[in-house]
Amino acid sequence: MSDGNKIIRMANQIATFFHSQPASEGPGGVATHINKFWEPRMRRQLFDLVDNHGGAGLDSLVLQAVPLIHRPAPAEVPPAAAARA
Repeated sequence: MSDGNKIIRMANQIATFFHSQPASEGPGGVATHINKFWEPRMRRQLFDLVDNHGGAGLDSLVLQAVPLIHRPAPAEVPPAAAARA
């Protein structure tokens, strides 16, 4: 399973839980969970899916939560890798 598919599956599982909660808690609850428990690499992958693929496959509740999720700084490229590029 690709990393993108894993991120979609995990984000949608969180949204599934919050669909059972009051609607007003949904987006904030999804964002709080992702902000607390997802490492920056995972959040970068989520934002890549949203920014470059329109969030295809993501539950609407995840998409509503995106503005509340902390966008991590871009990944640093190791100096050796940057020199080869």
